[in-house]
Amino acid sequence: MKNIGKILSIGLMAGGMALATGVSAQTEKGDWAQFGRYAEANKRVTTAPSAVFMGNSITDNWWRMDSTFFIDHNFLGRGISGQTTSEMLVRFRQDVINLRPKAVLILAGINDIAHNNGVIALENVFGNIVSMVELARYHKITPILCSVLPAYDFPWRRGMNPAPKVIELNKMIRSYAEKEGLTYVDYHSAMKDERDGLPKNLAGDEVHPTLEGYKIMEGIILKAIQETIGE
Repeated sequence: MKNIGKILSIGLMAGGMALATGVSAQTEKGDWAQFGRYAEANKRVTTAPSAVFMGNSITDNWWRMDSTFFIDHNFLGRGISGQTTSEMLVRFRQDVINLRPKAVLILAGINDIAHNNGVIALENVFGNIVSMVELARYHKITPILCSVLPAYDFPWRRGMNPAPKVIELNKMIRSYAEKEGLTYVDYHSAMKDERDGLPKNLAGDEVHPTLEGYKIMEGIILKAIQETIGE
């Protein structure tokens, strides 16, 4: 296990070293994991946040639509639109570990199900999430696992029938959380409709929450954070 931890750390450090060459150089070569997205913002973090929200466009848009929620509670949003768990895992050191938060909220997996970076088995998606948890715990950061939000269809890739795959992945995440004594945040049950998707008032495009949807999520997550780290 120690050797595996060293290998993971070396791999992520190598990714972080590329940052030293500058954002422009990364863009030139193709910044696959988008290290450059939060590079400057991370430099400006002088106080350890209570929690970092790691995710994709759902987390990215959350900050855009209700930044006050993050500012008022000393939270940082580190979501990047379109990202899969593989990309999040690669940038986890820079965008979570190095910021020294008390907790990290991991909301990930929907873009893997959409095959944004190609076909990937749910077991491997789950494995990436577990790897992020293990890295967080090693660095004394409390991981909080979030269910993938309901999705009946993808506006950018129709006909993939994601709803049952989301449920399957959530079962894996929940079972792991229970086994490891971690907090599991169940957005799915609170937001799904009769199709196991998101209703229009909560997500106009079937995937990305409206402000009403985010307000539901905020109520759920604040309670989970309070119960987990007392803030």
